[in-house]
Amino acid sequence: MSTVGHTKRITPAAIETMKGTRLIVSLTAYTTPIARLLDPHCDLLLVGDSLGMVLYGMETTVGVTLDMMIAHGQAVVRGAKHACVIVDLPFGSYQESKEQAFRNAARVLKETGCDGVKLEGGEEMAETVAFLTSRGIPVFGHVGLMPQQVNTTGGYRSLGRSDKEADKIRRDAMAVAEAGAFAMVIEGTVEPLAREITAAVAIPTIGIGASAACDGQILVSDDMLGLFNDFKPRFVKHFAELAPLVSKAVEAYAEEVKARTFPAIEHTFQPKK
Repeated sequence: MSTVGHTKRITPAAIETMKGTRLIVSLTAYTTPIARLLDPHCDLLLVGDSLGMVLYGMETTVGVTLDMMIAHGQAVVRGAKHACVIVDLPFGSYQESKEQAFRNAARVLKETGCDGVKLEGGEEMAETVAFLTSRGIPVFGHVGLMPQQVNTTGGYRSLGRSDKEADKIRRDAMAVAEAGAFAMVIEGTVEPLAREITAAVAIPTIGIGASAACDGQILVSDDMLGLFNDFKPRFVKHFAELAPLVSKAVEAYAEEVKARTFPAIEHTFQPKK
């Protein structure tokens, strides 16, 4: 694995210092070509376990494996020269113990050349976050809606509407920040609560389905680009509508193949005269 250019990328420590100075632009990336397109415009690229749903057609992220995350992490690192690259630790790879989390996080860093790992959880994961960060592994936290816990939370829904939920998310955010995470995602959380947490914690908050008051934003790149028209969460804005363009291009290709107009003579190799 080549890590050429690694030192030129934005570091987790630099991301942390951006709080209060400028907003942090983040998107997910899963492949080298997409990473190259996103990299000049983003401060942080997340190799999210959302790839299970986006690329592999899974119903949830629970089935994603560590090997899958490492393979896609390697691909994104190859395409990123500027942005900080963070790789998700998938479900089951860190919850058992802080020692398990360290072994798997260290493997991700060594095999991909990424800049840090992301894990979901608040108070219950604070000890693990502290264990990792004290041993040289930068951790990107994740509170609020946690997709890896979808089987116990009853599905995907916004959180923080009740006092009990809001208090839990507040405690989670403070615990993750105090444990040493360099930043945290706040997902699927009612806007006033996400705004309040952003003002309360010392590290940057990256919102998705949260608040414009967060220190930055992240979206799944395929959602933002409009590659999926059958599902659009409330928090997603299509900055392009690529799905119809792809469909139209494939339709035109199919028609030309059937009509034998592609390949034309200029697309073939001819004997030298």
